[in-house]
Amino acid sequence: MERSVFNQAQIELLGALSVIQDEKELMALKHTISEFFARRADEEMEKLWAEGKWNEQTLEDLKSAHYRTPYQQ
Repeated sequence: MERSVFNQAQIELLGALSVIQDEKELMALKHTISEFFARRADEEMEKLWAEGKWNEQTLEDLKSAHYRTPYQQ
């Protein structure tokens, strides 16, 4: 079996998880992590918009886009 090496972020999260005592605390941590990634996504979208790589037409195009993975039987 290959050995895993954790990066600093993973180590920090494991430390945070070690003090979780109940479901309520776990849900609060999940919410905080979700907010973190939502903010990052917003920042990246703002950056794309400012650089002209994203615009109203892009939004309209997404309304009819189909990105589903085709499954074969």
